[in-house]
Amino acid sequence: MYPRIRVSGDARERGRQYGEQARERIARSIAAYREVFAHEAGWAWERVRSEAAAFRAPIVAHGAKYMEEIEGIAEGAGVDALDVLAINVRTEVMFAAKARRAAASGAAPRPSLPLECSALAVSPERTVDGRLLVAQNWDWLVHSFETVVVLEAEQDDGPDYVTVVEAGLLAKTGLNSAGVALATNALVCSDDRGEPGVPYHVLLRSILDAETVSDGLAAIVRSPRSSSANYLIGDADGVAVDVEAAPGDASRVFLGYPEDGVVLHVNHFTWADERLRDLSLWAMPDSPFRLARLRQLTAPAAGPLDRAAIERLLSDEKMRPYAICCRPDPRDEGAMRWATVLGIVIDPALRTISLASGIPADTGFEQLDYTTFLHKSSLRDDVTRVPA
Repeated sequence: MYPRIRVSGDARERGRQYGEQARERIARSIAAYREVFAHEAGWAWERVRSEAAAFRAPIVAHGAKYMEEIEGIAEGAGVDALDVLAINVRTEVMFAAKARRAAASGAAPRPSLPLECSALAVSPERTVDGRLLVAQNWDWLVHSFETVVVLEAEQDDGPDYVTVVEAGLLAKTGLNSAGVALATNALVCSDDRGEPGVPYHVLLRSILDAETVSDGLAAIVRSPRSSSANYLIGDADGVAVDVEAAPGDASRVFLGYPEDGVVLHVNHFTWADERLRDLSLWAMPDSPFRLARLRQLTAPAAGPLDRAAIERLLSDEKMRPYAICCRPDPRDEGAMRWATVLGIVIDPALRTISLASGIPADTGFEQLDYTTFLHKSSLRDDVTRVPA
């Protein structure tokens, strides 16, 4: 099981406790991304830090508490705040590096880091127990096996939440005490040039502050986003929406909803219109094949699905090494190899998480029960009905 870290207090104090408890893994995250940027962009870490500094103002404008969390993490981990900021904006700074290199050479920017993830939500009418399930595999560079933590946060200023995340980053996939669950996929389009805006991992963190699915959507739509990403949001009432977002404003957001009781997403734009030039298939050409496999495994003919069925789906290795459950490709350079780093199945109504701490086909899943930890009353509990 990946290390579990519990924090509480105000934003800076939560960050400080997180940094202190995850100090060694945060150091590993920073060292790994120093190597990644040198390899992929030819940038020294000082330049990465300098570029990251441009994102401080957009983060503060989006929510000052998120910058306070970053600064607290750095304090607790005993590192400079720019180091922690840099790994939180790694997606955007890498796009900036590649865009500038392409401009200098006269070529189009091309992503080369892995973008692979497979996510799904199964509506109550398709599950054995009549409850929504949200799930995903998160696939990333193999150094992440040494950096992932399970962060359990008690907040004074929002819902309590659990997120499974690289040490030092604010959030990835997770669940909060309002019953809002989040899964995500990386995307890339021609507009991804690393212009300063609200970063991907900060948006993930702000969605975990949502009291409702619509709050989560609002956090995305109302933000000047810096990079493309997909956000799959569901809740304890069985509502689910898939949100594809390109850099920019609300006009660059595209929504998808369950079909035949499921919503599926991988690493290419599915709902976007002709205005968008998708580069995702260049980066991850296996994406449509993983989507086809997801459709096969979740088709109505498969019958009602439960947690165990979804765990089996996340362990599926057809088309290896680039399967739903993927393994390192020996053709890739060592530091640039990637694999399924974790699998997760979230039951928002029960407040439970089923987690594979590693390649799911190898590790299996362990059950984390958060019925007590994620018990804080939420907006939905406080709303009273107005008499007709």
